[in-house]
Amino acid sequence: MICNICPSHCDISEGRTGKCRARANHNGEIISLNYGKITAAALDPIEKKPLRRYRPGSMIFSVGSFGCNLTCPFCQNHRISMTDIDRSIYKELNPYQLLDAVTSLDIENNVGIAFTYNEPLIGYEYVLECSRLFKNAGMDVVLVTNGYICEEPLLELLPYVDAMNIDLKAFDQSFYERIGGDLETVKNSIRLAAGSCHVEVTTLIVPGENDSVSDMKKEAEWIASIRKDIPLHISRFFPAYNYADKNATDVRTIYDLVDTARAHLEYVYTGNC
Repeated sequence: MICNICPSHCDISEGRTGKCRARANHNGEIISLNYGKITAAALDPIEKKPLRRYRPGSMIFSVGSFGCNLTCPFCQNHRISMTDIDRSIYKELNPYQLLDAVTSLDIENNVGIAFTYNEPLIGYEYVLECSRLFKNAGMDVVLVTNGYICEEPLLELLPYVDAMNIDLKAFDQSFYERIGGDLETVKNSIRLAAGSCHVEVTTLIVPGENDSVSDMKKEAEWIASIRKDIPLHISRFFPAYNYADKNATDVRTIYDLVDTARAHLEYVYTGNC
């Protein structure tokens, strides 16, 4: 059976999972193994997503599950994104239980739900059902995603989403090929989302991997071609996962790249500095 959520289009045998570890062939049907399985939850300032220009000062309830459809060796959340159901510790909450959990919080400025931490869109069915439910309840829906999703499911989901932060890993197709993704797919996701909801973009800068000033110039120019007011977060890498032996990004590198991007975009922010 072919999974059609992301462009990897994994051909999954009965009883096996795709490369994301969260979608499986069960009795001839592709199902989401991580449906409702919450591995991480926290009440966060919305700026932590990061969203700097959407409802500043708000809090948002953030949840994640397990699995990811990219294989970034520098993943900051690898303990849940690079694992499977057998190695995960989780609590199961159906969409109604999740809504009850969020609405029961006695927090005056809690605005809704954020799907984050691992890659939320590989748990597409759960995210879609929850998003519909939260929107009907008058609450905000936020996605923090790598944007590596097929156009059809994304278009079905977007009417229920208020804000997204999309990771643009690098402005280089060869970089995306090394992590099992596709630059044009992510660019298309950003374009579509920007026409439907509030969008901010994040690029994590890994030394020697995606820290080129010329690539950042191209990235900022491309984002500006959609809208100059799309915020860009340029974030500092710290050693993690398979890149635990690398050095953290030099702070000066981040500021140089920020200066480059600010020549084209209205809102550019440093991250982890």
